[in-house]
Amino acid sequence: MTTTQHDQLRLVRGSARNNAEWCAVMSRTHGVPGRFGAQAWTAPARTPPYYPDAVTLVPGADPAGVAGGIDLTAPGATVKDSFADLDLTARGFRVLFEAAWIHRPAGPPAAFSGTPWEVVEDPDAVRAWAHAWDGGDGDADLFRPALLDDPDTFLLAARERDGAVTAGAVASRSGDAPGDGVPGGSGVGGVLGLSNVFARDGGAGAAWPGALDAAHRLFPALPVVGYEHGEDLDTALRHGFTATGPLRVWLHHG
Repeated sequence: MTTTQHDQLRLVRGSARNNAEWCAVMSRTHGVPGRFGAQAWTAPARTPPYYPDAVTLVPGADPAGVAGGIDLTAPGATVKDSFADLDLTARGFRVLFEAAWIHRPAGPPAAFSGTPWEVVEDPDAVRAWAHAWDGGDGDADLFRPALLDDPDTFLLAARERDGAVTAGAVASRSGDAPGDGVPGGSGVGGVLGLSNVFARDGGAGAAWPGALDAAHRLFPALPVVGYEHGEDLDTALRHGFTATGPLRVWLHHG
């Protein structure tokens, strides 16, 4: 493995760990405890909508072990194959979609001239943020006030003068991720995951400048990671991210 490939693998491992930790937080707020193992994070009961039942943490994870850690008794279980190297077809899965991990080095984003975003700090504000994110689709209960109890999770919001939420994102902080042959971790260090980036008008493209400005003001020394696919991936790349590796999400059809 070349130095570049090794560095890229470490970035992906750090991104996968960060994403798994965020999935674990979200699942806990819905009463679903998960488990971090050597190869994957898994949840024994069905996770909230849009969140996987397992996230692999290392390349070459054992498919039987990953599938064995989640509930396959009913259709709908999903596995986030963080390194796009599993074959779960024999276990009743099909590929739901493919995406890419993204990474943006620590440092100030392009100048942002809008009203600075703020961190949501009370239950009523969480509910307002969730309804703005949902846009009337019926999934606002996904984001619950219990998220305020996690010290590494931050709901970021842009507001109008009347307090209405116009844009937002979730920032999730994580420390160093375990890595092969690197004492104490992967060498990536801490990262800040940004997900659920939205704007009431203009979509993610309108939201990224404010989200990145808020992330930098919160944790100026942390690189930003996440994953996107399709047009949202193109949008993130235009805002200073690079794609570091592929991932797949598998759906169990029962």
